[in-house]
Amino acid sequence: MPYFSETSKARLKTCHPDLQRLFGEVIRFYDCSILCGFRDQKAQNRAFQDGHSFKPWPESKHNSEPSDAVDAVPYPVDWSDRRRFYHFAGFVKGMAVSMGIRIRWGGDWDSDTRLDDQTFDDLPHFELMR
Repeated sequence: MPYFSETSKARLKTCHPDLQRLFGEVIRFYDCSILCGFRDQKAQNRAFQDGHSFKPWPESKHNSEPSDAVDAVPYPVDWSDRRRFYHFAGFVKGMAVSMGIRIRWGGDWDSDTRLDDQTFDDLPHFELMR
């Protein structure tokens, strides 16, 4: 059975309780790692400058405490395997629906299920829709 490392657990604890509940269920069935929950000003601005985020501090959902966003990846991560990210996102989104948690994924920002119309791909990113 998959489980979170201590590092992933600590990162997930910085997230909204709904994200904690969601990924607590996801890890029971799908091995994954939590890369980021809350981002402070320095980390957010670095992510923005490096092109990993399209929002500067404090505009990202990663910047609230607790964080309304989480970056999670299938484990072990292979950044070149986009299909695996799509599969993982489908699983996470399905689990969220079954739990009554509304989320948006960074590979389908407009949630139209088309993956070829994105102007900014953020495949690890999941955020609460509230």
